[in-house]
Amino acid sequence: MLGRSALLVVTLLPGPALAEGFEPVESKGQFLELIGDRVLRIGLYDLSLRVLSDGRIDGSAMGWAITGNWTWQDGYFCRSMDWSGTVIDHNCQLVEARGSDAMRFTVDQGSGESATFRLR
Repeated sequence: MLGRSALLVVTLLPGPALAEGFEPVESKGQFLELIGDRVLRIGLYDLSLRVLSDGRIDGSAMGWAITGNWTWQDGYFCRSMDWSGTVIDHNCQLVEARGSDAMRFTVDQGSGESATFRLR
């Protein structure tokens, strides 16, 4: 059985995204316009995140609370989080959007694993 920290890595980094039609989000303003008051969701993992305009992140995954902070730096979404006591290290991520219904986050400034979220 996976430990909580290993499970979170799997949850937040489910593998390379295969879906096409994503366009880069190039500015904080564009990001905030797309995210609005919406929730980022990955239903399979019961993962819900709210990325707030004041720089906070809150949500839950598999029944455990997620908190964190984010900034927009040099064209990347940079965040640090905590999953109910498990630290998720700071990372800057490439953000891409497919219309107004999905966002893909790719770690290590776009060179790592990706996670695709539904916007609700």
